[in-house]
Amino acid sequence: MAFLVTAEEGSLSAAGRALGIAQPTVGRQVAALEKELDVILFDRVGKQLILTKVGLELVYYVQQMSEAASRVSIAVSGQSQVLDGEVCISAIDSIAALCLPPIIQKLRVCYPGINIKVIASNELSNLGQKEADIAIRNIQPSHPDLIAKKICDVAARLYGSKEYLDRLGRPITVAKLNTAEFAGFERTDKAIIPLRHFGLTLTQDNFSVICENHLVQWENTKQGIVVGMMLEAIGDKEPLVERAQPDVDPIVFPIWLVAHKQLKTSKRVRVVFDMLSDSLAELSVVDGSHN
Repeated sequence: MAFLVTAEEGSLSAAGRALGIAQPTVGRQVAALEKELDVILFDRVGKQLILTKVGLELVYYVQQMSEAASRVSIAVSGQSQVLDGEVCISAIDSIAALCLPPIIQKLRVCYPGINIKVIASNELSNLGQKEADIAIRNIQPSHPDLIAKKICDVAARLYGSKEYLDRLGRPITVAKLNTAEFAGFERTDKAIIPLRHFGLTLTQDNFSVICENHLVQWENTKQGIVVGMMLEAIGDKEPLVERAQPDVDPIVFPIWLVAHKQLKTSKRVRVVFDMLSDSLAELSVVDGSHN
């Protein structure tokens, strides 16, 4: 019973309140079950307890056998325990287009019953309204109904085509970059502030190409029209561009994987969550090195 209620409630303290017993007692009962079965049933993510793959297998059978299954909350009752159906992933357009395809290909091979829907948008999907099952974000969510796992830290740099950087004049200096044309989401100070990290003192006049789609900005960068920003893991593999400031440290920011806590017992969402976690970790800044 302690295992099932902990799975439903998401934490030992919440399970203790639901059962009317002390949190340490719930913890001991769960630990005893793990010891008896010689498995780990929960992963700790922040203050949340998330079922492991083994836990997902076990919770299904416990739900069937327990009279408490009739009182399972909405967080669990509607979730599929089979590996088929649709999982919706939300990500910014550049990650959706340039990072997700090989992960989706692997998912389709490993789990052909799972269909993937991708929302490629720079707006945050509302997971509480079920606009998506899983979101890839660069900010940690604060809503109590969301569970989040920090996957890694990634780096972003300025890139330009060889032809464009040749036109600026070698060697590329901060002074020369201050005269360059840039791609941006908007022609405001909000576009300028992040670029101060690179020592630049730009004005709104530097932003000659404005587009809310990062892929369009990147294409203009590749075609030698502007200087643009891209993840190091993507930009360094693109033969049409090179680093505009190879000796300057990049901007580093986190990648978070986010889902609604109601989905924590859905097997198909969990396997997609886990594969995204493992695959996106390859974008990581390794040991703080930016070679």
